[in-house]
Amino acid sequence: MNQKSRIKCVIFDMDGTIVDVPYDWTQIKKELNTGGKPILNYLEQLEEPERTKKWNILKSYEKKATQKAVLKKDIIHFLDFIKKNDILSALVTNNSRENVSFLLKRFDLEFDLVMTRESGLWKPSAEPFFEVMERFSLDKEECCVIGDSQFDIMAATEAGIQRIFIIHKDVHKFRDEQAEVYESFKALKNRITQIIL
Repeated sequence: MNQKSRIKCVIFDMDGTIVDVPYDWTQIKKELNTGGKPILNYLEQLEEPERTKKWNILKSYEKKATQKAVLKKDIIHFLDFIKKNDILSALVTNNSRENVSFLLKRFDLEFDLVMTRESGLWKPSAEPFFEVMERFSLDKEECCVIGDSQFDIMAATEAGIQRIFIIHKDVHKFRDEQAEVYESFKALKNRITQIIL
């Protein structure tokens, strides 16, 4: 890889980034009655038997949505591009190991590191990103984050990672954030190419 590049690892989100998944988060949060809290944090602080009951509700929604997941256009080419340039790839998701394993196998995807919610480290906390950097012995300047949501931006910002790329149809959605928004992986690939070449 060109020595001028400081990007040595791309940290990917899963749902909405690698795959499109038909989640109705408004309905899910309403049924779980999260009170505006992040879902995983909310579920973890519940007492039994409510805790298990609501975890099962979330898992049911997740499983149905995962079955309908569609691979993002050009993501395979993008992952090949990353690999050919000797850039590490990490997948950091708040989804479960079971669903992630299903999707990786179904779409024949490989990452150098996969972290699911079973790690106990969840976005929007920066902790999962710190874990990635520690495992790869990298500095924050050597990493970039690719996601689709506010959680990805919050986690990356807290981790001190300045290169934050968002994949979203509405390129103006996150214009007030410290993130670059691209409509497709094809467009993002052109941007990454500028950085590493």
